[in-house]
Amino acid sequence: MTSKKRREEIIKLLINNNSAIKGTKLAELFSVTRQIIVKDIAILRAEGKNIIATPDGYILNKDINKIKTIIAVNHNSKETMEELEIVVKYGGMIEDVIIEHPLYGELRGNLMIKNLNDLYKFEKEYNKDNAKPLSNLTNGIHLHTIAADSADDIKEIKRELKERGFLL
Repeated sequence: MTSKKRREEIIKLLINNNSAIKGTKLAELFSVTRQIIVKDIAILRAEGKNIIATPDGYILNKDINKIKTIIAVNHNSKETMEELEIVVKYGGMIEDVIIEHPLYGELRGNLMIKNLNDLYKFEKEYNKDNAKPLSNLTNGIHLHTIAADSADDIKEIKRELKERGFLL
C-alpha cells in the first residue's frame, strides 16, 4: 500500500469512527510503525484535515457547526471535575485547557470531553496517575475552548460557572 493510499484509509477510519483511535492501533492496522502514523497525521493536518490528538488517540473534529467560545476560569484542582461537569451538563464540549506560562508562553492540552463517559474516563486517568492539572502552574487560572449546539447552551454554561465562582 502506498503512503498516499494509507493516508486516505486513515481519513476514512477517522470519519467513520465516533471515538478516538490510538496511533499504535493505526500502526497495527497498516503494518507500519507508530512513527509512520505520526508522520501521516502531520501530512494530513498540513493538507487541512482537522485531526486532533487526544489522550485516547486521534479523532477528526466534525463539529464544524458548533458555536465556540473561550472561557477564563479559576479554581483549585479539587474543583476540576465540578467545573467540567457543568460544561457537559449543558451539552458543551471542553476542547482544551490553555494556560499562559511565564517562560513557555501559551501551553495547550487537548481534552475533547463531550459527554459524561468522556468525563469519567478523564477523571479515572486524573486520579490513577495522581496527575496535576496545567492550572496548578498558574494558581488555578486557565482557559477552555468550549463548543455547544447553541448560544443558549453557552449562556447557561457561563451562567452556572459564574454562580459557582469559577468564571473570571
